[in-house]
Amino acid sequence: MDPILTIVAGATILTVIGIMSGGTFLLRIASRGLPFNGLQKTFFRAGHAHAGVLVLLGLVSLLLVSAVGVPAPWQWAAVGVLASALLIPGGFFLSVLGRDPQRPGRAIALLWTGVVVLAASLLAVGIGVIVAGVSAL
Repeated sequence: MDPILTIVAGATILTVIGIMSGGTFLLRIASRGLPFNGLQKTFFRAGHAHAGVLVLLGLVSLLLVSAVGVPAPWQWAAVGVLASALLIPGGFFLSVLGRDPQRPGRAIALLWTGVVVLAASLLAVGIGVIVAGVSAL
């Protein structure tokens, strides 16, 4: 694996500490009844869940493209999956900040940007893995 991608993978593993603290925050909302409305609670849960799943998907993508021998420039597509792990949860969290928002704010654009980045990155990772497999036949 490219040394920079190895550093990215290590840094990504460290972000799981932040995801864990997000789980503690959600637990405090549920158990102490912190003053958040239903929209905020729903978006906080969704942001937390997406962060965890997308970090894992990004790490698996990094390892997979490296393991099957996808050419180095194409391995960077896996970083796009990791970028979506920031953008999508960021859109969920930041779009409902404030006192009693009734609908998501403009930061919801981060979520949709993350969806596009995720789709394009997964397309590139998937094609890269298939091409590496076909080349190995």
